[in-house]
Amino acid sequence: MVNENDRIKIALERLSKNFSIEKKIYDLHLGKINKVVDKKIKVNKIIFHIPYLYDENLFVLWKCLWPDCHNCCKNQARLPLTKNDITRLTAGLGYKSKIDFIKNETKISSWNESELFGNVISTITMLSLKRKKEEKEEEDGNPIRCRFLDLNGNCDIQNFKPGVCSLYPFSSWIQVDNGLSQIHATFQFTGDCPGFYTSNSLDPIKDILEQYSHIIFDYNMEVNLTIREKYACINLVENHN
Repeated sequence: MVNENDRIKIALERLSKNFSIEKKIYDLHLGKINKVVDKKIKVNKIIFHIPYLYDENLFVLWKCLWPDCHNCCKNQARLPLTKNDITRLTAGLGYKSKIDFIKNETKISSWNESELFGNVISTITMLSLKRKKEEKEEEDGNPIRCRFLDLNGNCDIQNFKPGVCSLYPFSSWIQVDNGLSQIHATFQFTGDCPGFYTSNSLDPIKDILEQYSHIIFDYNMEVNLTIREKYACINLVENHN
């Protein structure tokens, strides 16, 4: 069984065959850089956690390289569904009822959400869209090519795809701090995305953070609705610091 660090290394080696990956980015993925500072920047209602390489005086930033890359869809870990996702996909895939859609197209997934430096923030259980027709329980969380990705790198369900697809490469979570809920977001360093790079300024990513702040906020509101309607459950870890 391949552990997470080895899986990331394998993914990076595969990625390096087609894309140029900075050595600092490569080492960061593998935990080989010691002084990584969590730089927080609030954009609208989202607190973004951006890695800052202290010794190099560099930020780790990101930009999407689609259509040259669609690795996020080729190496999809899971596709959790909000209540609104279920409604859209039921209609989009031609099902007459949500019950039939859920029975044929989904599975139950549970996972931990963690902050930038690995502290577990919450445990979530949601219905997930099957990434392949006969997805096995033990495959949950492991990278699989999404069955809706066509040979040209386009999404066959683009107009009604799950909201979580639009979050990549960010992961987000709700953290309770002194009784107040705040939405946080940080990068996913899985080794599958060639869009990471270093910069001595946050300026190149400001427009991206502005765009994603709305996507992330709307998605988390959908998740909250999904939990209230009992389509999912979440256990939050309160931060007392």
